[in-house]
Amino acid sequence: MLMKKSMMAALSAVATLLSAVSAATNDTINSQIRLAYAGDNGMYVSWNTFEQLSNPTVHYGRSPHALVKHASSNVSVTYATSLTYNNHVKLTGLKPDTTYYYLPEHLLHENATAYSFTTSRPVGDGTPYSIAVVVDLGAMGPQGLTTYAASTTSKNNILQPGEMNTIDSLTKVIDTFDFLWHPGDIAYADYWLKEEIQGFLPNTTIADGYEVYESILNDFYDEMTPVTSYKPYVVGPGNHESNCDNGGTVDTAHNITYTVDICIPGQTNFTGYINHFRMPSAESGGTGNFWYSFDHGMVHYITLDTETDLGHGFIGNDQVGGAEFDDSGPFNATMNAQTTWLEADLKSVDRSKTPWIIVAGHRPWYLSHANASGTICWSCKDVFEPLLIEYGVDLVLSGHSHVYERNAPLNNGVIDPNELDNPSAPWYITNGAAGHYDGLDALQVPLQNYSRFGLDTHNATYGWSKLTFHNCTHMTHEFVASGNGTVLDSATLYKRRKCRL
Repeated sequence: MLMKKSMMAALSAVATLLSAVSAATNDTINSQIRLAYAGDNGMYVSWNTFEQLSNPTVHYGRSPHALVKHASSNVSVTYATSLTYNNHVKLTGLKPDTTYYYLPEHLLHENATAYSFTTSRPVGDGTPYSIAVVVDLGAMGPQGLTTYAASTTSKNNILQPGEMNTIDSLTKVIDTFDFLWHPGDIAYADYWLKEEIQGFLPNTTIADGYEVYESILNDFYDEMTPVTSYKPYVVGPGNHESNCDNGGTVDTAHNITYTVDICIPGQTNFTGYINHFRMPSAESGGTGNFWYSFDHGMVHYITLDTETDLGHGFIGNDQVGGAEFDDSGPFNATMNAQTTWLEADLKSVDRSKTPWIIVAGHRPWYLSHANASGTICWSCKDVFEPLLIEYGVDLVLSGHSHVYERNAPLNNGVIDPNELDNPSAPWYITNGAAGHYDGLDALQVPLQNYSRFGLDTHNATYGWSKLTFHNCTHMTHEFVASGNGTVLDSATLYKRRKCRL
């Protein structure tokens, strides 16, 4: 049976473990390298080490054999329970749409092979391109989504032998998209207790659970490195980043309900998420990794926080006083900070240069699903939708519910009569079908009248979204099945406007 130990004993164990692993060389781990845009002419390079670095340094250049430039920082951060340090360095003064080669200094040796990235397309560049989008993507393999699960898990929600998972699928076609956008629910490390109770993972004590939690995180970031070391990895907050037992876990066999109270320091308040990533919030006036924006070619992208900081008297589900009792945030002390920023950001967009505006937030407010566990974020609708309509946002992406549903453009619940032929309202798509331990959910039948296509657990299909911007007037969304790469749904949005290029 799971037993609760003292917090001090757990933290002592963390210190002992850190001491043991620090004796290893940094080359013995996958360094979990990940990239993120840092404004129009910059790139964040992040990676992990067992020991703190006094001067994290990245060597880079235009040739893999001549990393003649370098950039450094003093950002090498960790948190209680973490097994590694997160190092972040910002490269600046880069040329747009240009390939650079790079290596963190501790990986630089005679036989090292440099990684590469391509900087963002210049604002206003009308060249067609695609991006990949995943939501609700967890670890794969022995600690996550694999070919087996607990007996309580639907057979539709496990992988078939030899079936590609979403990370496999993204890696296979990595040259077909410019960057990966992941608006929340990253790794699902907080599922550790559920996986143990169901017998999927070996049982441990509550106090030792931090090791399992951190192990799942590290497995995920290791698995993602072939993608994130090559393509910018743009993330947003989801509820499963909030703490080590988001939403609580019930052990029915022993009549025990676990809550966030079991989480020890370092595994609450989005701590791992805050430490692990650097998003372009400073460059766009946003707040941390929670809300920010950036431009890439003909598109302006906005990431929103649907978990906390809703403002206007609304309490996010993960916030202090929220419905899920997670006690996270707020992350900006200014009243209504997120929507004040959002309106200013939208107002500043030059639609002659970036005609497309795409918004992503974790929780949906239009979906054919019952409102169990806060699936439908009505308060998000109240605070965000009026601004998205007023400033002509083209597409809103979400996840949270582990289904795929493409909806019509909507204005306060009313279907735009033009549908995808020059609508004035935003188009809504939810795709939370990327995959994690116990998989997919079911859509609510009958579907909402605004639903246009859906996939759920009955289809037994994991997948991701591919957005292709053809020009200033046409943009296509595709649902790509991870298992075989086939496109199971495709729709093109048309906006009547004159292209500059």
